[in-house]
Amino acid sequence: MLVHSRKAKWAVWAVFLLLFLPLFALPLLVVLGASFATHWSGVLPSGLTTAHYRSATRGEALQALTTSLVTAVTASLLALATGTWAALAGAALKKRHRRVLDALFVLPVAVPSVVVGLSVLVAFSQPPLLLNGTRWIVIIAHTVLVTAFAHQSVSAAITRLDPAYEQAAASLGARPAYVLWRVRLPLLLPSLTAAAGLCFALSMGELSATMMLYPPDWTPLPVLIYAATDRGALFTGSAVAVVLMAATLLVLFVVSRVRTRASYR
Repeated sequence: MLVHSRKAKWAVWAVFLLLFLPLFALPLLVVLGASFATHWSGVLPSGLTTAHYRSATRGEALQALTTSLVTAVTASLLALATGTWAALAGAALKKRHRRVLDALFVLPVAVPSVVVGLSVLVAFSQPPLLLNGTRWIVIIAHTVLVTAFAHQSVSAAITRLDPAYEQAAASLGARPAYVLWRVRLPLLLPSLTAAAGLCFALSMGELSATMMLYPPDWTPLPVLIYAATDRGALFTGSAVAVVLMAATLLVLFVVSRVRTRASYR
């Protein structure tokens, strides 16, 4: 913390709590409380039960969770590969051309995600790539939406790399491919894992584009939460939302451990 005065530190913490509690913590606590309630007519929930979690961890909900995990992992890996390749290629371009490349990758997040969903639906609803009604159209849409974050993260890391390591390897006779795999990518590993975690978290929570594309046999968990709350099952939907948050945080914790180990290499 850059504030050195004790009174100033207390003031900063007070402002932080005043902003954090109502804007971030309170909504999450409300969802958590609703997931254990049978009815909520007062300030606090009443009729505490775990029945909602039994419904949220079996049957259709468990299948939807598996669908979300498979979709998020696949989309994150595809986005990481595409974004890293583009960032590495863009680093060799002139500044003007690199700006154009950056703008192209940022474009999907500069427009509403429902527009991306519609464009993917139109593009893959006719030959030669007829993917409408399959799981792949959902995965492609998620990949398009999160690739920008992977590209930006890796691009920023590349600009901070010390070229001395690559120059030393090249001066010793290492080929460009060897320098890439044994020098450059290991140095980028912390940024790659951070980008993968961000892409995974964004994919797990994506709803707008998914609603336009998902087939009946490939229903991600956010769609199930929306369907539950839309028909009035708010408490069950809250339990499913808590399961979604827990699964996402668990994967992000694992990714953070990998990133920490990569940082000490």
